[in-house]
Amino acid sequence: MDMDTITVDGVSYRGLRIPTEASVILLIQARRGFVGCGYFDVATAAKLGERVAIVRGVNAYDDVLDAPVREVSPAAEQAGVTPGMSGREALRKLDA
Repeated sequence: MDMDTITVDGVSYRGLRIPTEASVILLIQARRGFVGCGYFDVATAAKLGERVAIVRGVNAYDDVLDAPVREVSPAAEQAGVTPGMSGREALRKLDA
């Protein structure tokens, strides 16, 4: 497991990278939520009231930032995160 600092447009975020046998679990945490890979479940995030945006097909932090958001929890949607925006855009919304 690796914890990293990811800098996006001059703002620092916490990154978590967990290698698995077949892939990698990725998460970039903002102040008010996170953007994560498809290993995370939006339904669980919704039950807990968490702000979560999910991207798919990613293998590195840059992929998370560039990939389009596929799913959002209701709390993330209320924060302005929408499917189709980039992970980078979602982080900005979750950091506001």
